[in-house]
Amino acid sequence: MKKEISKSPFKVGDIVEVSPDLTMLKDWITGTVIKIFKNPFIGDEIAIKDNQGRIFFGVKDYFKTSKS
Repeated sequence: MKKEISKSPFKVGDIVEVSPDLTMLKDWITGTVIKIFKNPFIGDEIAIKDNQGRIFFGVKDYFKTSKS
């Protein structure tokens, strides 16, 4: 089986922010990338864990690099 190379701008361990459009919360949430899924239908999905232990995941369009 051929190994697929990720086109994601993120890698596991990166600190990123996730959009309120995905979390349904008021503000952007900062967390650490814990997994990058290769979804053949929608592309890379990013999973993060925040400092409260919550896990959020979605397509990479909902994430941006953290400024802190």
